[in-house]
Amino acid sequence: MIKKCLFPAAGYGTRFLPATKSMPKEMMPVVNKPLIEYGVEEAIDAGMDGMCIVTGRGKHSIMDHFDKNYELEHQISGTNKEELLVDIREVIDSANFTYIRQREMKGLGHAILTGRELVGDEPFAVVLADDLCVNEGDGVLAQMVSLFKQFRCSIVAVQEVPEDETHKYGVISGEMIKDNIFRVEDMVEKPEKGKAPSNLAIIGRYILTPDIFELIEGTEPGKGGEIQITDALLKQAKSGCVLAYKFKGHRFDCGSVEGYIEATNYCYENLYLKDDKVSTLGKQATQKSQK
Repeated sequence: MIKKCLFPAAGYGTRFLPATKSMPKEMMPVVNKPLIEYGVEEAIDAGMDGMCIVTGRGKHSIMDHFDKNYELEHQISGTNKEELLVDIREVIDSANFTYIRQREMKGLGHAILTGRELVGDEPFAVVLADDLCVNEGDGVLAQMVSLFKQFRCSIVAVQEVPEDETHKYGVISGEMIKDNIFRVEDMVEKPEKGKAPSNLAIIGRYILTPDIFELIEGTEPGKGGEIQITDALLKQAKSGCVLAYKFKGHRFDCGSVEGYIEATNYCYENLYLKDDKVSTLGKQATQKSQK
């Protein structure tokens, strides 16, 4: 039902300067894999095969990553290192990648609107790559797709955050209609401290119906002078239905240094060390060093 996933990836990543002066924040590696690849894999696992990426200046490495590198592949062909390319080859073969450039940084709502030509007139998912989600079972998008099949409306992923951190997020309030599912009644972008309607914060996973584009077009700049997707979603909630889903899994805010370090440590211990390809190569490297 939902075949396309939109990745807003035009931001500057200023919290990681000077690293992001020449490297897109979406390409920053968590262990041995860039952030955006984790998001693409999550989308593929949820049944999507159209990856629509909104880029900006200096983002060419994202396009290069999801393409063949003939020189590299020739150099390591026939060696044990070739196994390390298996995952990214599967990703490239499993999806189509299209790109469009966002010329001005006017907020997440504007970035999503920029991707309209890539998405078309159909429901779609949105992934913010710097929110890394890791699950033992179904990924967050797969969980949300299952809900969309039942409710057929826009859905935002939420999680509980400490009250002294609500000012960093879009925050929702609403009626719980099932376990972990809320009908959104209010939605505020980065509320002032002590004025948040709840502690349920929106994280970087959305499923949106195509009428959201017209709502964004009619949305005036809000917090920070940017076009906020929360303002458009609130209009949608008032005129129809928007759900918030408290998902299962681990989420790391890789837009912050602390969250990025936490994600790296978690993925190293729980994913990297359990990867058979990596383990085999690691053992071989250890044997060689002992000799």
